[in-house]
Formats: sequence, C-alpha cells, structure tokens
Amino acid sequence: MRVVSGIQPTGSLHLGNYLGAIRNWVRMQDSVEGECLFFLADLHAITVYNDPRTLTANTREMAAALIASGIDPARAILFNQARVPAHSELAWLLFCTARIGWLNRMTQFKEKSGKDREGASIGLFAYPVLQAADVLLYNATHVPVGDDQKQHLELARDIATKFNGDFGVDLFTLPEPFIPPAAARIMSLRDGTAKMSKSDPSDMSRINLIDDADVIAQKIRKAKTDQDVLPSEPAGLSERPEARNLVTIFAALADSTSEQVLSEFGGSQFGPFKARLIEQLVATLTPIRERMLELRDDAKIDAILEDGAARARVLAQPTLGAAYAATGLQRSNRG
Repeated sequence: MRVVSGIQPTGSLHLGNYLGAIRNWVRMQDSVEGECLFFLADLHAITVYNDPRTLTANTREMAAALIASGIDPARAILFNQARVPAHSELAWLLFCTARIGWLNRMTQFKEKSGKDREGASIGLFAYPVLQAADVLLYNATHVPVGDDQKQHLELARDIATKFNGDFGVDLFTLPEPFIPPAAARIMSLRDGTAKMSKSDPSDMSRINLIDDADVIAQKIRKAKTDQDVLPSEPAGLSERPEARNLVTIFAALADSTSEQVLSEFGGSQFGPFKARLIEQLVATLTPIRERMLELRDDAKIDAILEDGAARARVLAQPTLGAAYAATGLQRSNRG
C-alpha cells in the first residue's frame, strides 16, 4: 500500500485542515502497512499569483505545522513538490495524454475561475493533470480524497488507463480513493454553509493552528449561532448550519459523535457548550502551536524537506524513466 496526498502552502493551516485531513494523515502514517508520501503542493500554488517570498515562507511554515501536528519525517516522506522535478516532467507527458473535453468537465475550474475564465491561467485549467502526475508518479495505491476531489481522482484513473492503453504498457497503477471514516468537514465560524478556508478575508471565520488560547476563546465566543437551545438529537440541527458546525467540531475533537455530544448538551444554551468547546480546542491545539514555534528554523525545515525530496526522487525515477521509454523519448539518467 502506498498513500500519496498533498496540500497547498497558501496561508496558515487551520482547524478545518487539521480535522479534515492532517489528523488522518498522522493516523495513516501510524497504521498503513506501506509508505506514506505527504507533499506541499507549491507547484499547484502558482496556478494563481503568489508573492514569491510569501510562498517560500508559507511552505516552510506549513512544513513546520505538519510536523507539529504529528507527521514524522522519519516514518513518512515529507517534501515540497518543486524539489522533485519528476512531478513537472511526468505532468507534461500526461498533458499530451489527457483530453480537453475531460478537463472541460472539471467543476472546480469553473468555481475557481469565476466569471473571468478567459483571464485564468492555463495552469489553473490544467492543474488536475499535474494532480494526476503527483499520484501516478509514485504508483500510489490509495489517495485520501474529500467529496470535492473525487472527480479529479477519476480523471487520474482515466489518464492512467489511456496512457497504458496507448503505449501498450502496464505502467501506471489505478489509484483507489481513501476516504477516512473520521474525516470531519469543518465550516466557517461566520457562515455554516461555507467551508473553513485560508482564503476567507475574515480571520474570525477560522481557528488557525498558530492561534493562542486567548484568540481561540475570542473566536469561539463570537462564532455565529442562533437563538435556540441545542437539540437533543442531530436531526434538530438539519436547518441550523452554524450550530451543526460547532457540534461537529466538538465531536471531532473528542473522537465522539454528534449524538453523544447532544446527549450531554441537548437543551442547554450555547454559552456552557462554547466554554467546553474552547477547553477542547485549547487542549488539542496548544501543543501543536508550541511545537510550531520551536520549529521556526528555516535551515532545519529546509533540511527535512530536502531529505524527504531525495527519498521521493528515488521512488519517482523508475516510473518517470519507464514513461519516457514508453513514449519513445530519450533522456539522460543523471540527476
């Protein structure tokens, strides 16, 4: 089993990243019988303009956040994409295999480009092919995906199937989706219908992993709710997105269920519930924040990322070499 997953280094990691993906990465690292590769998708980050210095700083900060959250570079392979040129090289070969019609069906491009489709970068349009290269390069057997990424994984499988068929090879493994049962979908603290996001202009909409106890408390106290008491069963949350979000956060932090949370707090006002939620958040995130502050050493983080990249390059070379050979291209074996 080989698991591959990435995250863009665009802004600080927040609670939604942690409960939705990072915590499960840590659990996979500890439980998967095989290899886990986790990368910072800096090549994906430049599909829209990013200030170069900010991108470099964000990449290091996110690497520190992942390590502080429990990713162990000795057991998992942690690196940033740009240190492994094979991602870009394989992406070009797959660009020549993928079809425009397939990419036209990708719903996320329509969402990300908005009304200015003609002004979007080619990278933003074609990044699902780079995503395919990210996983096919390592013959990943499983890729952790949320609902919004299932379509992209299907595209990766289609590209792999076409490449294998076009060139008469059995090169690329068709990756399977891995949907962790405990993955929590965390929403904005200001709008329970929108995902918690690094790009939201309001910092009050999210809990950042670097937030201290006082900031966490302030954000939860001001988190949007409604006037009703908490219900005794989850069905009572169906039309109450903000209340449902806070209950989801509490349940995820406590490794429990919404039913269990509401059995304790059903019928109570939000004040006592929020106080307990603050306690849960501070207990979970304070050790992560303290470790992140300890890891603010650029040289140390760069050394960790380079070591991970060196290990990733070793795994990538056989697949990339075979892909070049299959297409009839000659390349140097150096580097």
